Amino acid sequence: MEERPETELISIPATPRPSTPEILTPSGQRSPRREAGAATAKSWTPTSFISPRFLSPIGTPMKRVLVNMKGYLEEVGHLTKLNPQDAWLPITESRNGNAHYAAFHNLNAGVGFQALLLPVAFSFLGWSWGIISLIIAYFWQLYTLWILVQLHEAVPGKRYNRYVELAQAAFGERLGVWLALFPTVYLSAGTATALILVGGETMKLFFQTVCGPLCSSNPLTTVEWYLVFTSLCIVLSQLPNLNSIAGLSLVGAVTAITYCTMVWVLSVSQNRPPTMTYEPVSMPTASASFFSVLNALGIIAFAFRGHNLVLEIQATMPSTFKKPAHVPMWRGAKVAYVFIAMCIFPVAIGGYWAYGNLMPSGGILNALFGFHSHDISRGLLAVTFLLVVFNCLSSFQIYSMPVFDSFEAGYTSRTNRPCSIWVRSGFRVFYGFVNLFIGVALPFLSSLAGLLGGLTLPVTFAYPCFMWVLIKKPPKYSFNWYSNWILGWLGIAFSLAFSIGGIWSMVNSGLKLKFFKPN
Repeated sequence: MEERPETELISIPATPRPSTPEILTPSGQRSPRREAGAATAKSWTPTSFISPRFLSPIGTPMKRVLVNMKGYLEEVGHLTKLNPQDAWLPITESRNGNAHYAAFHNLNAGVGFQALLLPVAFSFLGWSWGIISLIIAYFWQLYTLWILVQLHEAVPGKRYNRYVELAQAAFGERLGVWLALFPTVYLSAGTATALILVGGETMKLFFQTVCGPLCSSNPLTTVEWYLVFTSLCIVLSQLPNLNSIAGLSLVGAVTAITYCTMVWVLSVSQNRPPTMTYEPVSMPTASASFFSVLNALGIIAFAFRGHNLVLEIQATMPSTFKKPAHVPMWRGAKVAYVFIAMCIFPVAIGGYWAYGNLMPSGGILNALFGFHSHDISRGLLAVTFLLVVFNCLSSFQIYSMPVFDSFEAGYTSRTNRPCSIWVRSGFRVFYGFVNLFIGVALPFLSSLAGLLGGLTLPVTFAYPCFMWVLIKKPPKYSFNWYSNWILGWLGIAFSLAFSIGGIWSMVNSGLKLKFFKPN
C-alpha cells in the first residue's frame, strides 16, 4: 500500500471551498479530485498568491523565495498534504469529529459482548490469576492506546489515518502490510462474526422470554435468528462513513454500560448455585489444563480489542497546527476507558462470584438465563437481552468500517472514481453474509474469542511498542527503549501462546459437538 500524502490546511481556522471542481460522493460529501477536462476555479488559500499569474511581474529571486517558503511550510507541518482519494473513503470522508465522538466510538469499540465472557476466563484462572491478568492487560493496553494517539501525527505535515499506514511507516512498505493487514482485517471480521453469534442467540433468548409459553410450536432456529440479526446489520451498514455512525456509537455505549451493570447486579443479587465452587475448572489431563489457561488468557486479551480503530477514529477529526487532533482524541479516550473499567471489572469479578466454576462457555448472560430465568421477572430479563442486541448492532458498524474502507480503497484506486451507492451497498451486503457463513460454520463463541485474542494481540499489545521505538527513536538503551522492546516481544510471545490455546479449545469443542446442528 502507498502512503497517502495529505493537503489539509493547518494554520487557518476556516478553509474555503477547494479550488477544483467537486464530485459528489455517495454520502453527499464533496471530493476535491478533478474531473477530466473540467475548468479550474480560483479561490484564495495562504499560498494562492504564489501563482504564475501573481508572480509574473515579480523577478525570479522573489519567486524562488516565495516558492521555497511554500515548500518549507508544507515540510514543517503548517500545511498537511491530503490525498484527494481520502474524500471518497468511509474513514476520512468526513473530518468534523470531536472529543465527544471519540468517547462514543472508543466506548462502543472497547466494551460490549466480550466483557460477558470474562467470567469464563476466571473459571479457568481462579481469583488471583484472573484479577492480576485483567489488571495487567488493562493498563498495558491503555499505554499502547496513548502511543497510537501520539503517533497519528508523529511526522510533521502527515497524518497516519489507518493502522496499516502507521505500520508501513514503522516497519517498511511491504513488511508493514504483512504484519498489520491480516490481524486488523481478521480482528474486524472476527469480531463481526462473534457479534452475529451473540446478537442472534440473544434475539432468540429475547423472543423466548417475551413470548414464554405462548410461543408457536415451530419457532425460528438459531441459524434463522443469525440471519435476522445479519439482515439488520446490513441495513444499518448503509450509513456512509465513520462520523455518520456517531449516533449509533452513542447508542452502543449507553446500552453496553446499562446491560453490563444490570447483568452483574442481577447475578450477585440472586442466590448462588449450591454446587458451585471457586476452584478452577478441572481438566482430564495436565496438557488440557495448560491449553485451557492459555485460551482463558486469550479471552482476556480479546476483551481489550479495539486498537485497530484508534487511528481511524482520530482521522475523523480536524487537525491544525495550534489544535492537533491528538488533544480531543486523548480526552475522549480517557473518558471512554474510565467507563470501560467500570464495566469489565464488575462483570468479571461479580460474574465469577455468582457462578464460579459453573459458568457456561457462553458467558454470564447464558448463566443468568440458565440459573435465574424463573427468579427474575420476564420484563427485566427481556430488557437486558434487548440492550445486548442493540449494542451488538452498533458494534458491528464500527468494527466493519475498516473493512468497508479497504474494499472501497481498492475500487477507487483502480477506477479513479468514488463508489456508487450500488457498489458501496454491494460490498456491505457481501461482507455481512460472509460473516454469517463463518458464524454458522464456527459456532464456538468462547473458543473463537480466545483465538481472536491470540491472533490479534499484537495489534493491541505489541506493535504499538515497536512503532514507538522505530518512529520516535528514543535514546538507545534508555528506560523507554528497553521497556518498549520488552513489552513488544512479550506481546508477540503471548500472541503465539494464546493462539495455540484458542486453536486447541476450538478443536476440543468441535470434537465434543461432532457435527453442529443448531436448534
